[in-house]
Amino acid sequence: MRLEVTGRHVTIAPVLRRLVVTKLARVERLLNDGALSAQVVLTREKHRHKADITLHARGERFLHGVADTGSWETSLSEAVDKLAQQAQKVKGKWQERKRSGRQAPPVAAAQPAVARPPTEAPRVRARMPRMLRASRQALKAMSVAAAAREIDVSPDGVVVFRDEETAAFSVLYRRSNGELALVQAET
Repeated sequence: MRLEVTGRHVTIAPVLRRLVVTKLARVERLLNDGALSAQVVLTREKHRHKADITLHARGERFLHGVADTGSWETSLSEAVDKLAQQAQKVKGKWQERKRSGRQAPPVAAAQPAVARPPTEAPRVRARMPRMLRASRQALKAMSVAAAAREIDVSPDGVVVFRDEETAAFSVLYRRSNGELALVQAET
């Protein structure tokens, strides 16, 4: 990215230039190197430090940020924050254009139409259900009634136990409607 730094009533020291470059690197990363050039005008008036940044991005997009505070650091930070908000919006538009795709130009009448086999309906990818992470539980022998009492104090809402009556592993959990559900394993 081409950078032009101008100082009004201030000399641009290498330290100040480095500060500008590091602050603008954030916006440059955000635009995935879509930034073409930037003009930075630093103005000092008594105790005010004003940063005026104009950034030219690809697609003839111009982003503009101005900040006026008591130090160069905060002025540049605020101006770059304003640029970053605008860059997010521009980047979203670029990505939206990629997702929707551009319309194909109309086919010329001189080309013969080619018969194509009918395409199948697009396959719908099944989404994996959301997996819940839970802590480990010690496997205890207890009755279903004791497990129902234990589920109220369990942080996960799930109790895994060995049923005293059947000696089978069982899982008791609370459903979304508030009811308790019991899953018993066959032995």
